[in-house]
Amino acid sequence: MTFRTCRSLLFVVVFLVVCGAAGAFLDRNVGAQSSSDQSTLRDSLRQFTNVYSVVEQNYAEPMTKDLVDTAIYDGAIPDMLHVLDPHSNFYDPKAFAQMREEESGKYYGIGMEIMQQNDKIVVVNPFEGTPSYKAGIRPGDVILAVNGKPINGVGPDGKSIKKATTLDVANMLKGPKGTPVDVTIAREGRPEPIVFHLLRAEIPRASVDLAYDIQPGIGYMHIKDFAEEETGHEVLNALQQMGPIHGLVIDLRGNPGGLLSEAVSVSGDFLEKGQVIVSQRGRAFPPITYRATRGEQNRTYPIVVLVNRGTASAAEIVSGALQDHDRALVAGETTFGKGLVQTVYPLSDSTALALTTYHYYTPSGRLIQRNYTGVSMYDYFYNPADRPQSDANREVKLTDSGRAVYGGGGITPDVKIDTPKSNNFQDILMEQFVFFNFANHYLVNHTVDKNFQVDDNVIHEFETYLTSKQIPWTAQDIGGVRDWIDMSIKSELFTSVFGQQEGLKVRAAWDPMIDKAISLLPQAETLKTTAQKTIAMKTSAASNAVH
Repeated sequence: MTFRTCRSLLFVVVFLVVCGAAGAFLDRNVGAQSSSDQSTLRDSLRQFTNVYSVVEQNYAEPMTKDLVDTAIYDGAIPDMLHVLDPHSNFYDPKAFAQMREEESGKYYGIGMEIMQQNDKIVVVNPFEGTPSYKAGIRPGDVILAVNGKPINGVGPDGKSIKKATTLDVANMLKGPKGTPVDVTIAREGRPEPIVFHLLRAEIPRASVDLAYDIQPGIGYMHIKDFAEEETGHEVLNALQQMGPIHGLVIDLRGNPGGLLSEAVSVSGDFLEKGQVIVSQRGRAFPPITYRATRGEQNRTYPIVVLVNRGTASAAEIVSGALQDHDRALVAGETTFGKGLVQTVYPLSDSTALALTTYHYYTPSGRLIQRNYTGVSMYDYFYNPADRPQSDANREVKLTDSGRAVYGGGGITPDVKIDTPKSNNFQDILMEQFVFFNFANHYLVNHTVDKNFQVDDNVIHEFETYLTSKQIPWTAQDIGGVRDWIDMSIKSELFTSVFGQQEGLKVRAAWDPMIDKAISLLPQAETLKTTAQKTIAMKTSAASNAVH
């Protein structure tokens, strides 16, 4: 049997397994397909394999393993699933392994975020408490080699070597717990490379990346995703560490979602025990309703949930549940609008199928999935033009107190807060990582303590740095966004010197959307107390009617 024949058979097997999953799992509870349906399916499969056979035998280039894998894993199977909806997906072995790692919330390595700048691999941030952080690796350090193996340029034998990508380097740094790894870095202001001898350790992936008392008695919590199985516990731990508070801002901006179970867990911590959080309905399975199991347990303070267009999926479940029960005031922008639930089915060869099996509904009965019919994948994910411009034609539901809320096209905020728009000068500074690089340059000749403020002397050095890097600027450019520049410089310096948490605090203290959300806490308190009175009156009236 030839290699090409083996690959052909493997593809047919994988394709049939995927089709079988899409058919058998969905048809489990709805009865057998009719004979005509089965005949149509067989004809479609036969036509597809015929097309693949012609491609394999006659394509201009040899059908190498890499080309076949690309055609299968990046082409045919994902495209087939995306015809169904934008969120059904096929995971090849690498993607499936990464997904399982993210869900577990941990991996083994040295604990740092890296990025590519031009032809260099640069440390963005060593995670606090990890081997890289404890050893003294800093943001801005350039990785030259791992275990003595150069990552680009010329190898020890004098021959040029392939330039490593960030993924290549990340994989080199990962390994079994307790195993050694040497990292060679270049640092601005140091003439010779520095070699760090590290031992790999378990690196947790935190969902709650910032939680603290942003003002006396006011808690602030940013949940960046629900991708790992400990998100619910992280939220509870963060609340306990805050101490007594009389108001809370939950920031879900940019949160792409994650695990349904963790969205249910987090929502349940702010609702009354037994209240509905979300329900899901699908063709092949009985409906499921999720309720708060623990309840808010004296967490009765007002809550503002901050959202934007990047708030999606599990984050929308939390937003919708708290809004429908009048438990929180939702502020910001209309969210993404993903109301589809995927079930992951492991397949053969370490692959998996994430198939949409349910629609989810908020407690009021809203389906918030936005339209994807006739919309390209790019426009669906990145272009908000198809989102409803008014609520006139949208599904209307009522919260517990009788307020109107809308389905389709995401969660509409109770109070709109626009994301600040950047100008061209700001875009240039961000695209060229100016603040990140300036912070490393500044720290070569300066020390920074927690009383540091960006003054005119610092700005003068910043202007000199811009000129040295041939980045055009004017006094008007600087003055027009001075508060933003001050914040950006201070945030990067604090991240480098004190760790990511302190850098994020600087950004949060400046953020005008967070400031507005804090100012809405009295309105959130009024919403909650008014809803409680309305619900109590309805309950009393219903009780009197029965008697």
